[in-house]
Amino acid sequence: MNTSQRDRYSLKHYTRMIISFFGSLVVLTVYQYVSLYFKGVVDIILSTSFFIATVHQLGFASLVGVILVFPFNFWENLRPRYGFNLIFVLLILLLIVEAMLISYFCTALVPLGSDLLGYSFADIKTTIANSGGLSISLVVGVVIIIGLFFWLYKITSKHYHHISRMYPFTIILISMFVMTSFIEGKPINHNKTQYLALNIYDSSTEDASYDSDVEYPLIKSKRTQNVLRPYFNLKNEKPNIVFIMVEGLGRDFVGEGAEFGGFTPFLDKLTKQSLYWENCLSNTGRTFGVLPSLMGSLPFGKSGFMELEKYPNKLTLYGILKNNGYHTSFYQGTNSAFDNVDRFLNSENIDFILDKSGFGNKYTLQAEDAAGSSWGYPDKELFKKSMSLPRDNENPRMEVYMTISTHEPFIPPQQDKYEQKVKNILSSSSHEGKTRKVIEKNSNVFATLMYTDEALEYVFEEYKKKPGYENTIFIITGDHRLIPIPQRNNLSRFHVPLIMFSPMLKSPRKMSALTSHFDVTPSLLALLDGNFEMKMPKKVAWMGDALDMNEEFRGNKDIPLMRNKNELKEYISGEKLFSDGNVYSLDKEMNLSSSFGGSKVEGKLKAFKSMNAYVTNNNKIIPDSLAIFSVQKEKFSDSEIIWINSVYNGENFDKVYMKARALAFEKEYDKALLLCRYILSESPSHIDTKVLMGRVSVWSGDYPSSIKILKECIKMNPNYIDSYSALFDVYYWSERTKEALELIDLVEQNSSSAHEIADKIERAKREARKKGMAHQTKLASRSKVSTL
Repeated sequence: MNTSQRDRYSLKHYTRMIISFFGSLVVLTVYQYVSLYFKGVVDIILSTSFFIATVHQLGFASLVGVILVFPFNFWENLRPRYGFNLIFVLLILLLIVEAMLISYFCTALVPLGSDLLGYSFADIKTTIANSGGLSISLVVGVVIIIGLFFWLYKITSKHYHHISRMYPFTIILISMFVMTSFIEGKPINHNKTQYLALNIYDSSTEDASYDSDVEYPLIKSKRTQNVLRPYFNLKNEKPNIVFIMVEGLGRDFVGEGAEFGGFTPFLDKLTKQSLYWENCLSNTGRTFGVLPSLMGSLPFGKSGFMELEKYPNKLTLYGILKNNGYHTSFYQGTNSAFDNVDRFLNSENIDFILDKSGFGNKYTLQAEDAAGSSWGYPDKELFKKSMSLPRDNENPRMEVYMTISTHEPFIPPQQDKYEQKVKNILSSSSHEGKTRKVIEKNSNVFATLMYTDEALEYVFEEYKKKPGYENTIFIITGDHRLIPIPQRNNLSRFHVPLIMFSPMLKSPRKMSALTSHFDVTPSLLALLDGNFEMKMPKKVAWMGDALDMNEEFRGNKDIPLMRNKNELKEYISGEKLFSDGNVYSLDKEMNLSSSFGGSKVEGKLKAFKSMNAYVTNNNKIIPDSLAIFSVQKEKFSDSEIIWINSVYNGENFDKVYMKARALAFEKEYDKALLLCRYILSESPSHIDTKVLMGRVSVWSGDYPSSIKILKECIKMNPNYIDSYSALFDVYYWSERTKEALELIDLVEQNSSSAHEIADKIERAKREARKKGMAHQTKLASRSKVSTL
């Protein structure tokens, strides 16, 4: 036997690797069930579900073994040890991926599926960082997995003589895989890597061809019924509209009969003073879809409406109210570029956006998690900032809030205080059994709920002090149900409260009929159009219709539900739910029971998928003639597109910005501005790019454009010091000393980083002293701080 034959690894070694791989998967399964047990999600660890999961892991290991045996033999025959080393590394990588997917499942309680394709790398990185992050525990976990795999491989050598007596190993693997494919499993039982791969495949190969000859299938032939009119004593002036979309606010936490009730006392009280729909459904199971559904009654597209590369013509509550004299605004404490919120809002010509970048130094960020990341400003800080902003009381207002505190990692301000409140409530509540255990194991989640509830009470009290409160309609709802708390069934994550409160309400009323976010905008516009002279589109294209005002439970609507980006798997028709190939009947408690006759509901889901793809991909929601704000996209010539593509290779926009910056430093001003225009066409809130445009404009000699751009930057992000730094330079170079002095007060009031440009501030004061105008201008500036 020659040396190369001695060094070559045989099937014996390959078998040991696959057995070690399976053993490691079993250990990861144990980790999953232990984690879920300590969270109160499962009652026991070594259950029937655990053994089904182990069988599925065996099937996955068998499949991997069958697939990888061929490259193993090929590379070993080509060059000894190459095949072994290659498969060893691949198996370790698969184990790391499975471990990360199991960790995600233990946090989100849903497996990661094809929705992964709906997020950019930047969004994924942001979500991971702000939900616990790539902490040291992950590094330790990876080391443990690798060590476990090595250890199992080593000990299998002692017992291989038992395995060697079996039939050829490949046949055994095929048999095991075939056997496990007949064992039905739930998401908790599945191998998470296999689940992800199959979901991506199904989503990518799904047939969404549209067969109808109707060009605009969503256009309504009749007006929405004005079902809200009997419940309001509207005044002569158009009412203000205030939406508060509460992160994770599921029906299970709010209102009478809530499974996890008692932790939102203010909202519980408000439900009894309002029009309250206890069986409202969010049309998406994640935040990405709440704005288009609630504000526009819009279809989903492939991965959510806001993810569409090019928005089709649309109608939204924002656009229609702005066209009727409303001042429109949006407030959130996080980054508005996430999920393309800023891009969607800008497409509706919104008047004002407040996000994480615009708070200034008077407000406190949410505490950092173990990985050192923070989503942004907690809910009470958001409301404080909003209430501090000036409001024009001459025009009606539409204000929309998106909260964030009730999201992973659930670390509210004064966490100990609120966790003690949770303990106090538990000590005197009727919660028992599994429900009580879940609350105890997730006290930080319920503490955050209590914090957000108090923040909501605060903002209502503040609105009472504002002019126009008596003429305001408030709408509070959840974007979806809290993910980390165990759900009763596939519908729970969509089940949210819908509360409509106003001082103009005649009397409160609770509705138990099924309705959805799709129905809110059509109903509000019907109310306004029925009482005021409104400029309304001749035709509309809503996904929904009038809110169902029936007090008793009933279902008389067709409601599509998008679970995650790329996952359109649920559909309600009447009182039946189609979900993951199964059909269920709904009862008044929103419980599910198996049902027959699902082919009709499944057919409706397939038809909706086709229509959804058709209208969003082909700009067929409404024709141009009905659009209030036609979709305006930055236009580039063919030669410009070719050049942009030559320097933009799919990196995130921070890297593209660096390329534009380098071009500007090389005095390639036209190319730098072109790249800036491209970045802002895709990411309108990329502040660094806007500042760079301002700098490039002044370097090109265009002072007015530079000043205009940089003032917009300061308005967009009052805390960002680079905007002030650039504007101080422009004022100095253009000898605008008075404006520079006015800017001093503004930067000191708004930015916590004013000390970083102390030299430019001192330069402005020095120039003013030369002209003998420092004292007079400084006094004048105080009245202009908010009007820059």
